[in-house]
Amino acid sequence: MRILLIRHGDPDYENDTLTEKGRREAALLGRMAPSMNIDDCYMSPLGRARDTASYSLKAMGKTAKVLDWLREFPAKADLGAARELACAYGDGPEENTRYGVRNVVWDMVPSYWTGRPEYWDSDQWRRSAVAESGDAVAVYEHVCREFDLLLESYGYVRSGRRYQVVRENTKTIACYCHFGIICALLSHLWNVSPFVLWQGIALAPTSVTEVVSEERQQGIAVFRVLRAGDISHLYAGQEPPAFSARFCEVFSDMTQRH
Repeated sequence: MRILLIRHGDPDYENDTLTEKGRREAALLGRMAPSMNIDDCYMSPLGRARDTASYSLKAMGKTAKVLDWLREFPAKADLGAARELACAYGDGPEENTRYGVRNVVWDMVPSYWTGRPEYWDSDQWRRSAVAESGDAVAVYEHVCREFDLLLESYGYVRSGRRYQVVRENTKTIACYCHFGIICALLSHLWNVSPFVLWQGIALAPTSVTEVVSEERQQGIAVFRVLRAGDISHLYAGQEPPAFSARFCEVFSDMTQRH
């Protein structure tokens, strides 16, 4: 089985759609879509993901099923719940509504999360100050349950930290969604803390992350990434990648997000 996790194009968060640049990116992705051999398509209910998918769906002559849990990871953190959280997010998250929610849980400053090992642990992150201050654990577990139900419909049943193969499947599915939710899904497949991915990778708008099942032992499957954040369609179209999901490369550059 092959899973394509596709981030939306350069976002206009205020209007939940795409910028003009985002539409150029989505159009270039759409040109490549017919060659991706996709069988089934799913998408977030949010406008920026649906608008991105529309170019590919039109090119492939397909429709996509809307899955509510594919929306941007909506968990919140309450900065007043613990004294240490006052330094977790710098100046940003109290006013941060870029993703349509208040206090995006993964936008912590490095001086906070790098010094606290619980955020790196596959189990302990659930008992971290950020997780306990809000609904991150409940949202994460809901998303993972729904994702596992989707995989089960294709013949892969979660069993501990791996999947039982009850029906072999070589189909390709595409999920048009968002950075935060892609990281959460990957962390579930890999059995690692989602904070490791939220803080450790950046996936450019319209990037494609390709995940495949491996069944080295009959009846037991794991999922591995063949490519992460692929934007070859942008390079082919001479469209530079958007900066969204990244922070400044050097602090003195005030033209980039801090």
